[in-house]
Order: sequence, then structure tokens, then C-alpha cells
Amino acid sequence: MRAVVQRVSHASVTVGGEVVGAIDRPGLMALVGVTHEDTEAEARKVARKLWGLRILEDEKSCSDIGAPLLVVSQFTLYGDARKGRRPTWQAAAPGPVAEPLVDAVVKELRDLGAEVATGVFGAQMSVALTNEGPFTVIVEV
Repeated sequence: MRAVVQRVSHASVTVGGEVVGAIDRPGLMALVGVTHEDTEAEARKVARKLWGLRILEDEKSCSDIGAPLLVVSQFTLYGDARKGRRPTWQAAAPGPVAEPLVDAVVKELRDLGAEVATGVFGAQMSVALTNEGPFTVIVEV
């Protein structure tokens, strides 16, 4: 499982012209990708990593200051563009495998006490954010 995590001042996801998830104060935006071998244990591990990742201002984590997270599924994180001009998506898990694992990340974060907004799995989403720093890291488990 892989997540691209950005420190943001605000972020939102729009589907069909309607905002479906948003955070309106400093926190983290996490794009989460799932591959075929991932399990719920890895989903919980990613969630705990996101909750405790000390990349907010003054090296604080979301758990330290109650900062919100916006979690969006992103199968393209497992795209492979090393050959040719068109990426392959073979390493990305199919929807029936990936969706419950992205949901497990969100559930674990909420169980830990996080305020979590989300996108809509499989939808055509427009993501807007202001990346502070800019600060972006990749988390893999």
C-alpha cells in the first residue's frame, strides 16, 4: 500500500459539481493506492503512519494537534511508466479489492480519533488543495 501525503492549509474533492469531502484548516491530504497483495493489516499500518506522521508545522502530527485528513483513493499511484509512453496499471488492485482497503484506512483513522474527509471511490474527482511548504512525502508499507 502506498500513500502520497501532502501538508495542506485546505483541500477538497468535488464530484459532479458537488463538494463531497473537504478540510478547511491545516492538515494532510493523502492519496492512497492499493496493490494486489495488500491486506487490512497494511491498511491499519498506513492509517497509523498518517495519524502520527510529524510533517505539520513545528514537526507536529495530526494526532498531536487534532489536524484533519482528506483521504482519496488513487489507483494511478501503482502506474508504471518505465516503458513506452503509456503507463500500465497492472500493479494496481481492482476496485473490489482496493475499495474495502481504502475504507479500512479511513475507519482506522477515525477509530484513532481523526477527523477524516474522503472522496468517492471510483468516481471522476476534482481535487483542489493548497500544499504548504510545499511538503510532500511518500508512505509505503
